[in-house]
Amino acid sequence: MRIFIILGIFIVNIHTLSAQKLVPTDFSFRSMIVDSTDSTYNNMRSNVITEIILPEDSVVWLGTGLGVSVIRIRPDTITVETLPDTTGLENSPENSQGTPTNRLPQNGISAMAFRDQGRIMMLIAFAGSENDIPVGKGIAYTTNATEKNIDWLYDNQPVDNESYVEYKFAFGKMAILPVTVPHANVTYDAAFSDKFVWIASWAGGLRRLRLLGDDGLPNTNPLRNFFWDPVPLPMDDQFELITCDEFDSNGDSTYVFEKNEFHENRVLYLRDYELNPRDPIDGGNHNHKTFSVLVYGDTIWVGTANGINRGIIDPSEYYCIDWEHYSYPTQGLSGNFVVGLALQMYKGKRVIWAATVNADDPTEQRGVSYTTNDGLSWNTALLGERVYNITAHDSLVFAATAKGLWKTEDGINWARYKPARQAIPVPNTAIHSTDEVLANEVYSVAFDSRPYYGDNSIWIGTGDGAAHSYDLDGLNWKIFRAEYDQDEDYAYPNPFSPYTHNVIGGDGYVRFHTNEWSGTFVIDLDVYNFAMEKVFAGSFDRRDASSGALKWNGRDTQGRLVNNGVYFVKLKYPENQTSKPSAHWVKLIVVK
Repeated sequence: MRIFIILGIFIVNIHTLSAQKLVPTDFSFRSMIVDSTDSTYNNMRSNVITEIILPEDSVVWLGTGLGVSVIRIRPDTITVETLPDTTGLENSPENSQGTPTNRLPQNGISAMAFRDQGRIMMLIAFAGSENDIPVGKGIAYTTNATEKNIDWLYDNQPVDNESYVEYKFAFGKMAILPVTVPHANVTYDAAFSDKFVWIASWAGGLRRLRLLGDDGLPNTNPLRNFFWDPVPLPMDDQFELITCDEFDSNGDSTYVFEKNEFHENRVLYLRDYELNPRDPIDGGNHNHKTFSVLVYGDTIWVGTANGINRGIIDPSEYYCIDWEHYSYPTQGLSGNFVVGLALQMYKGKRVIWAATVNADDPTEQRGVSYTTNDGLSWNTALLGERVYNITAHDSLVFAATAKGLWKTEDGINWARYKPARQAIPVPNTAIHSTDEVLANEVYSVAFDSRPYYGDNSIWIGTGDGAAHSYDLDGLNWKIFRAEYDQDEDYAYPNPFSPYTHNVIGGDGYVRFHTNEWSGTFVIDLDVYNFAMEKVFAGSFDRRDASSGALKWNGRDTQGRLVNNGVYFVKLKYPENQTSKPSAHWVKLIVVK
């Protein structure tokens, strides 16, 4: 059966590319802080922030490791909520092609996109894993994202019928290997254009959905009335793919009439072409494995496991696309695995930025690749850095990387931000609301030009929450993070590994949450082993703006990592303004 063949091949695809780590472990839709049975939704449920969307006013949408969270900031209030979700919605036969729902799948967010046309149109893609294989968990779409109660249209992860060995595109048909399962078929990026929404779904390839009906008006339920049409991209050995003309740049015919077993009459086919996302050794193409997509006007850019593709969309009724294909080493990219794309417009100049990762060739490098002439030539920067996401505004370009957030104004000279730290004065007190992001990695970044935030601010998403800086220097941040219970003392992560959890500056940290009232000055922190021998003593002073988070790096008073085992942490602080400091105990398991 074809379904088993395809599944087996796609498993190979994931594990044979040197860039198979599409996302780090902590980024792969985990880090649930709150019990999934919690129905209040008054908080974030995960500290892993994969996407940041700034659609309108002061609202901030966050794609997290467990659902979509929304921050609403007003002069007198800040609210954070996770949109209602449910289990069992994804990948069931009855929930396909535009099922109306007021809930979302309870999974990680792999992609988000929006378009503002008076009412915010938004698309959200979901993902999970089965036996360590990424699995697409479907797509939700709405035209009323500005409403408090949102009506969603949900569709299972787009797959093909196993009989789809050919598919209509432009003037004719193309040969295609059907993608029949959601395994390794994860939507990692999405983009809106005038008439379509586009998704890049790795083994599922590049697909598009028409947003307009035959009358040219917006379709009320495009998921139900249209299909996610596969879109052909050049094969690995093709520098171009012409679908809008009878001949290519070499004068060769692009289409040919053929007969097949399904048609008695001759059918027009793309010549010598098959859309096939298998590995090249199995007759497929890395360039048909898509990860990123960018669309503006009549131009579309697509990042794959074999470089970058620039397409010009014909506005005729066929919406065919003529492609140019750029790859390492011929065109000068740093690497062939293109995981992010961004458009920069500054003083009439257009720059396309790409996060490029090493793929098959051992001479490839991680870094950033960019072009100032629509792909004719490419430059590289930040070589050696693992870049997850790029955004640009006017002269500024920001790169979210494994070592933090970077900024440049010329593409050559880059400055790296220090990890985000919060030191916000508490009114009418001598103390600060202090916190810090305990993670080197920055997974997402968004420039905020909305007047509400002063026209120039930045948001970042990490594995330890979201953070917002009102200035572009990142001197002080407001940090947003999941909270299990505001009134409870607890440690997290628990169990804690100093080698893998919250690693920053060479040390891993466990964070402590306390039932602290706003006037608490000092919190004493003592750590005891199972024999109740004190191994560490410290204090946390909120009058010190640089105190950061209440944390411990798993080391004793001599600076040595403690042994594996059970530890008891005593947090000493007053519970209210009139009480004396009292002890609050937390049990912690250390597993190195």
